[in-house]
Amino acid sequence: MGAAHEGRSRRTRHRAVCVLLAVVLLVLSGAGTAAASARSLPSGVVVVGVPGLQWSDLDRARTPNLWKLVEQGGAASLSTRAVPLPDRGVTCQVAGWLTVSAGQRAGAPGTDCAPPAPPLPAPDGGASVPGWPGLVTYNTEETSYKPTLGLLGQLVADAGGKVAAVGPGAALGAADKSGKVGKYAATIDGLGDLAPYRLVMVEAADLARALTGTGRDDGPAPAGGQDRQAAVAGADRQVGAVLDRLPPETTVLLGGLSDTSAAPHLHVAVAQGPSPDGGPYPRGYLTTTSTRQDGLVTNTDLTATVIALLGLESPNGVVGHAWQSAGPSGEPAAATVRNLAGEDLASQVLRKVRGPFFTVFVAVQILFYLLAAVAIRRGWGGSRALTATRAVAVVSGAIAIATFLAQLVPWWSLPAPMAAVILTITGIACAIAGIAFAGPWRAHVLGPLTVVAGITSLALLVDVMTGSRLQVNAVTGYEPVTGGRFYGFSNIAFAVYSAGTILALAGIAQWLISRGRRTLALVVCAAYGLFAVFADGWPAWGADFGGVPAFLVGVAVFLILLSGSRVSPVKLGLIGLVGVLLIGAIAVADWLKPAAQRTHLGSFVQQVLDGEAWTVIGRKLGAMVGVTVGNWSLTLLSLVALAFLFLVLDRPSRWGASALGRAYLLAPALRAGLIGALTCALIGFLMNDSGIAIPAMALTVAVPLTLASCVRALQLSPPTTPERASAPAGTTAPPAL
Repeated sequence: MGAAHEGRSRRTRHRAVCVLLAVVLLVLSGAGTAAASARSLPSGVVVVGVPGLQWSDLDRARTPNLWKLVEQGGAASLSTRAVPLPDRGVTCQVAGWLTVSAGQRAGAPGTDCAPPAPPLPAPDGGASVPGWPGLVTYNTEETSYKPTLGLLGQLVADAGGKVAAVGPGAALGAADKSGKVGKYAATIDGLGDLAPYRLVMVEAADLARALTGTGRDDGPAPAGGQDRQAAVAGADRQVGAVLDRLPPETTVLLGGLSDTSAAPHLHVAVAQGPSPDGGPYPRGYLTTTSTRQDGLVTNTDLTATVIALLGLESPNGVVGHAWQSAGPSGEPAAATVRNLAGEDLASQVLRKVRGPFFTVFVAVQILFYLLAAVAIRRGWGGSRALTATRAVAVVSGAIAIATFLAQLVPWWSLPAPMAAVILTITGIACAIAGIAFAGPWRAHVLGPLTVVAGITSLALLVDVMTGSRLQVNAVTGYEPVTGGRFYGFSNIAFAVYSAGTILALAGIAQWLISRGRRTLALVVCAAYGLFAVFADGWPAWGADFGGVPAFLVGVAVFLILLSGSRVSPVKLGLIGLVGVLLIGAIAVADWLKPAAQRTHLGSFVQQVLDGEAWTVIGRKLGAMVGVTVGNWSLTLLSLVALAFLFLVLDRPSRWGASALGRAYLLAPALRAGLIGALTCALIGFLMNDSGIAIPAMALTVAVPLTLASCVRALQLSPPTTPERASAPAGTTAPPAL
């Protein structure tokens, strides 16, 4: 009886616990539902496209309406990610509007920036875009992005929302998949009351008509020119007319969706009104998951923002993420405008100096290798030449990381930016070399190498962990205007980072091994090496897909050789498989996040599931081949660096035995580090779309620092020049008869 009573008591307690849990879950569910319902979405969204509008165009007096938007909302530079004109790199009006329509890069056939054609009116007040089937065919068959034109307009219409457009360009952005727009008007007044419409797209094309409508697409009008100022003022009046007719709780998204000159620019992006988070966009900078940079968004993000504001589910074809506030800012609107105009200035200066910089960079590197070859192979200049060669080699090895650290100095704003960037980079490289020679480590074979390589690895690691700011607008980093990528490790940064990491570990390992701590050396190198690989691939930091397998193989080869084992094809294959599985697991983990929070790693998994992966792979393979074949200077630099390494340093010279052999004898870990770095560079070359740029930049770090170590090894070793051969020994055979 007591046992039965105890059993009933347990069952009663069990039911009570279940009821309590159910109540808690119900309350939490209700709270979540209440929170979701409390989220106030805008009553409608108005997208205003002002093709060609730049931040330098804004002025408090001349553009009061645009200035008001900046004072009341979020602002950013807009990267127009579209299919550019062949060999010109600019985004035309049609391409800009179609990209907004598709949420993916789109373009138009032809070699000129023809303005959008006026739509054909329909009896019901709507309109249809002329030539729409041809645009669909071109983007499906002639571009590698395969955008779905009309995706945004169709999505809103299918959800029961009304869509309207003002202007021919806006009709392209608002059209559904058949090329039709529900309501069309030539001016904002022609739409009447805007309240019934969920989405209104407006084209303010004064600037585009003034600069391209008359054939003036060969260059931009001066920012302060009267034609440009008048056109911008006209666009501002159009924006003012739109703002005067806005219903309450409407969100305005304004963007300079295309270029109006032969030079691509960053453009204006402003958001005012309720945000996807429910609260209004505060004054300050906009950001997005696509860029992870405060004050930088893209036009594919504009599509995703509209979808999020209307409470719709984003299709897989939309590659962007919603514009978000980077946080309220207390700075005046004038400071925001000035800073964003400065970002565009930096991008324009970068576009002009990058080519000449690499020409000078390659020429100086090759000249240095030739002079160093003379000093080592011929022995000209004696010990003084060796000392100078070592110093210049350490500076040369620091140039790569100095190109990123140079972003700490606003060199682009100086009167002579080309000279400024060269002097800044050289000065920083000399400062790093000064640290490399400042302590007792300078006497060791791998001392300066370890310091420079360590600074290289740590600086780039800290940079990607804090937002990759050093890579934006760097001569070896990201170019925001083209919008290839905005965060994590770029391919060139990966090459510099991986080579620096492996060589730095070689120096640390040699220091520990020389003190009898081989096991500790292996543990330390394995721990930091694996962490460095993880940081390269982790979506929140490096987000590098192709670099992880290459980096892991490079680190593994280094560790295998450091341990005294031999590298075999089977080991390389297994390690490569582990690398692929590792980055695959990271990508899947990123894909499991909500679509709005994924990086390109998770997006690639979705592309695999959608059957679009081969298109992406083919595009990257084509880019790799194009860069390798087209960039002859970096190809030449790579060949010269490898020839110097194996034909100069690895062969006997006037100083005796090969310099590389002496360095290996005094610091055996150098061999493991150099082979590991070269292996990583080779595999990275095969797996990334930057092609020859990866081994070229890796060799820029590895070969000069190896040269510095070889020179120190020559200085520490006695000459081993072979003596003259003695005369042949006489025979002991009896004389012939």
